[in-house]
Amino acid sequence: MNKIDPTAVISALSDIETSARGTSVEIGANSVIDAFVKIKTVGGDGDIVIGKNVYLNSGIVIYSGNGIKIGDNCLIAANCTFAATNHEFADPNKLIREQGFKPSRGGITLGNDVWVGANSVLLDGTEIGEGAVVAAGSVVRGKLEPYGVYAGSPASKVGHRNG
Repeated sequence: MNKIDPTAVISALSDIETSARGTSVEIGANSVIDAFVKIKTVGGDGDIVIGKNVYLNSGIVIYSGNGIKIGDNCLIAANCTFAATNHEFADPNKLIREQGFKPSRGGITLGNDVWVGANSVLLDGTEIGEGAVVAAGSVVRGKLEPYGVYAGSPASKVGHRNG
C-alpha cells in the first residue's frame, strides 16, 4: 500500500508502482516527484520511504530491492539510479536471470539534507550521512560520512562542506 502525503506534488508523467508483494512507497509532505521518475517495487522486500521536502528530478529510477530511505530536505538531480539489490551470477551453468538475487547489503539510506548530482548511481549497501554531497556521475556503495563531498567511480571523498 502506497502512502503519499496530500501536500506532495507528483507529476502525472511519473510512474509509481504498487507492489504485488506487500512492500510500500511512502512520500512525505511537500516532496516533489518530477516527470519521468520511475519508482519500481522489485527485487526484494524493502520499502521505499521518501522524507519531507525532497525533490526527485526528471529521469530518476528507484528499485526498492532491499529498501530505500531518503531523509528530509534532500535533492536528487536528474537521471540518477537507486538500485538496492544485486543479481546473483556465480553459476555459469545457469542463466543470470534464473539465479535470483544476492543477499542484502542493507539497502540504501540517505540522511537529511543530502544532494546527489545528476547521473549518479547508488548501489545496495549505500549509506550517505547527513549533509553529504555526491558529485554528478558518481557510483556509490558503502558509507559516506556526514557533510563530506564525494565524486568519482567509485565515489571517494574529495572535500568537506565547511560551515
